[in-house]
Amino acid sequence: MKTVEPPPCAIRIIGLGNSMRGDDAVGLLAARRLQGLVSDRAEVVEAESAGVELLELMKGASVAVFIDAVHSRQTPGTIHRLDASSGPIAPELFPRSTHAIGVGEALELARTLGVLPPKVIVYGIEVGDTDIGHPLSPDASHALHEVVELVLREIEPRVCTNSI
Repeated sequence: MKTVEPPPCAIRIIGLGNSMRGDDAVGLLAARRLQGLVSDRAEVVEAESAGVELLELMKGASVAVFIDAVHSRQTPGTIHRLDASSGPIAPELFPRSTHAIGVGEALELARTLGVLPPKVIVYGIEVGDTDIGHPLSPDASHALHEVVELVLREIEPRVCTNSI
């Protein structure tokens, strides 16, 4: 009797941000850290100037995990985990973006066009200082470490191979 293998799933982790703007780099830095930790379980992408391009970055993924800075006036270092698979994410978390369009807008465009991956998780890290040339703040740095661990746990139970 032939054993049927479960279909492979493609996990894509997309870190967003601007490397020149202090805490806004937190998504990119998380992606860089995850790159060496996920092995062949996921593809990791750094998207410094993504906007509508996020649609292309999600293409072919079964699971998409986004990491980005958020500005909702909560305490810097606060971590938000949002499941965008079944509905819109809170627009007040992404009121402005250094990208052409924000994560929430890109996800809703993907949903409208029917290209949203089946599972989409967004980790937003509340940031403070996003001035040009400033380093990552201690609050954002601490949250970055925590989000890396959360993402690793998020993808760990998924029995799949990355077919990207």
